[in-house]
Amino acid sequence: MSILSVEQLYKSFGDKVLFDHINFTIEPRERIGLIGVNGTGKSTLLKVIAGVESNEGGSIKHANDFRIEYLNQEPDLDGRLTVLEQVYQGESTIMRTMRQYEETLQLLEKNPQDAALQEKLLKAQQSMDEQEAWDANTAAKSILTKLGITDYTKKTAELSGGQKKRTAIARALIQPADLLILDEPTNHLDNETIEWLEGYLPQYEGALILVTHDRYFLNRITNRIYELDNGHLYTYEGNYEMYLEKKAEREALEMQNEQKHKNTLRRELEWLRRGAKARSTKQKARKQRVEEMKQATFDTGAQELDFQVGSQRLGKKVIELDAIGKSFTGTSYITDLSYLVVPGDRIGIIGPNGSGKTTLLNIMAGRMDPDNGSIETGPTVKIGYYTQDHSEMDESLRVVEYIKKTAEIVHTADGEVISAEQMLERFLFPRSQQWSYISRLSGGERRRLYLLRVLMEEPNVLLLDEPTNDLDTQTLGVLEEYLDQFPGVVITVSHDRYFLDRVVHRLIAFEGRNDIHFFYGNYTDYLEEAKSRQKPKEMAEKQTQAPRKKKKKLSYHEQKEWEGIEDKISVLEEGLETVKGEIEQAGSDFGKVQELYNRQEELEAGLEQAMERWEELSILVEEIDQQ
Repeated sequence: MSILSVEQLYKSFGDKVLFDHINFTIEPRERIGLIGVNGTGKSTLLKVIAGVESNEGGSIKHANDFRIEYLNQEPDLDGRLTVLEQVYQGESTIMRTMRQYEETLQLLEKNPQDAALQEKLLKAQQSMDEQEAWDANTAAKSILTKLGITDYTKKTAELSGGQKKRTAIARALIQPADLLILDEPTNHLDNETIEWLEGYLPQYEGALILVTHDRYFLNRITNRIYELDNGHLYTYEGNYEMYLEKKAEREALEMQNEQKHKNTLRRELEWLRRGAKARSTKQKARKQRVEEMKQATFDTGAQELDFQVGSQRLGKKVIELDAIGKSFTGTSYITDLSYLVVPGDRIGIIGPNGSGKTTLLNIMAGRMDPDNGSIETGPTVKIGYYTQDHSEMDESLRVVEYIKKTAEIVHTADGEVISAEQMLERFLFPRSQQWSYISRLSGGERRRLYLLRVLMEEPNVLLLDEPTNDLDTQTLGVLEEYLDQFPGVVITVSHDRYFLDRVVHRLIAFEGRNDIHFFYGNYTDYLEEAKSRQKPKEMAEKQTQAPRKKKKKLSYHEQKEWEGIEDKISVLEEGLETVKGEIEQAGSDFGKVQELYNRQEELEAGLEQAMERWEELSILVEEIDQQ
């Protein structure tokens, strides 16, 4: 039973068709990933579903009381509201109740002796009881805490970009909704927050549709993929990994069908050219069929990027940092940092938002001077700097004008000379689009154009500040392939775990204020090493904690739980065996297999939790027996 149905949806932008009468449905608790090359209309489709933008044709059907919560790519917050007012915004009864309770609680904390506020708080608590809002409020507080939001009284206009993103995410997760729409939710979030969000979303009660460039996130969250390509929508059951397999099969089939079509057309043309005898009406019909076959087109694969741009020769000396330091408004971000960048390096700079990552990149680029220490750059170094906000882009220029300001031609790694127009075509900007103004491009298309300009400078040291933001997964894949072949040095600030695993082999990790850790390996290796460093600290903390007093007896609820927990474990084990048998019987039914795998993971998690709880309770029972 679908909760939302889209039929014959049509929308265009100028002379470009974004949705060519597409159809799809969304089921309860479905987790949909929407992918496609930048500029195909992914964000527009989300806005149309959310009712933010209108469609030109077709219909979107759902129940009258259907609730949608939409997280825009760029947080849309009212700067006059406090964080609390923004997060608890909404006119549903439960949101009004929680908002009134939290506002009264904050006022009373400032004026604890105010009798009127005490009376108001009592009424607010009664309303919380009546609406059974305590669990929802506890969940809301947990979300806010996990997202690092602690100052509820601050105006949203005073927040940083990362804080605004967190506030917008908190609001989206807290609001009751049947469908949650997330457009690039991981942008501007650090890895720790992304991993928390990755763990939270599978528990979300409503359905979910999202656009994200984070392929690990996409793979772990989704159970269906929608691909938007040239106005058409293709649906794939399963997560991102299964999508890649199914898409390869679809493209192979398209190529096979195209070849069959060509063979049939060739035979038809040969028959006509031989002048085979037939009645004139049949001859006329056959000619008409040949003309129709000539017009037929096949989707034989997604567009591909190709930019084997060369680079200038790089000498032995690249960049050397010697005891550098940097502070802002009395706060130190980098202290006594020494580091040597050598030819062939692939370096990732990681850490929480605001820790100093971009500052270090700017110092390496020569855009910012350190307060102390020195930096030496080799004489052959030519830096290409891909900044996070591409603020240097003049949007009044046409696409081809912007590129030609850098170079009329470029030389590829194998010595081929390519014109600016040809490079734009390789970057998915056809000739018809090259004279469009940059202001008419989508956010992702602008990022792709900006990336092309940086690469056309033919640098030998690439500095990339959050290069994965707003780029589609296909462009990212080709960028990674390019970096594999790039003969120079790559230094990147990124929170994209897949990108870091794929590209870098050394890390500079900002782990705290003035605490910078150097690591050889990729991001996954670093996480394992960081966890192993954390375990001794946790053990030491446990040893210094005062021993717990033994529990005298089980509570009523614990006694009931103890009496039924072994039966619960048995039921979970039987359910797990049944699901495993069904998976074997499902064979090549990928949709059914994915559904069963999801069920298996739920049962395994439930069984593990039940076993842990059984162990806790058995220890308590043993302690009581020993008393």
